[in-house]
Amino acid sequence: MTSSRRHHLKSLMLQIAAGLIEQEKKDIVAAKEAYMAEKCAAPSMSGDQATLMETCKKLHALIDSVDEERYDLEAKVGKADKEIDDLKIKVVDLAGVKKPALKKVRMSADAMLKALLGSKHTVNMDLRANLKQVKKEVKEEPAEAVGDWRKNIEDKADRKKMFEAA
Repeated sequence: MTSSRRHHLKSLMLQIAAGLIEQEKKDIVAAKEAYMAEKCAAPSMSGDQATLMETCKKLHALIDSVDEERYDLEAKVGKADKEIDDLKIKVVDLAGVKKPALKKVRMSADAMLKALLGSKHTVNMDLRANLKQVKKEVKEEPAEAVGDWRKNIEDKADRKKMFEAA
């Protein structure tokens, strides 16, 4: 499709849309006039002062009833808005605040202790030097004793006691 054809179609669509909007405005004005003619009859100004006063009293009574309705509806809307706000707060509370993922940081033991104890305390210790090294005991067992599983369990229990005692 060429650009001139596209431009022509676009301008046609805009003209049609503008015509529809104008027609819609006219329809709205006509609907308002019909509603007002239906709900509010044309005032009759003929008559004496007493009938005019009576008409004014009726109009004031209608205005008061409409004001009461409006007030009641405003109260209901305010109540509904407050309830909506409360429910939004509940939704946020139930969903909870998402915490950001923690970053993995590689840090030496000295740096960790310095961070925990503060910068005033300087602790330099080699934690690996304090670890006890356990040497494996090599036991020579005869070939026929290898099959005895009870003895293997007893040896493991002895080894466990050795670690607990240390």
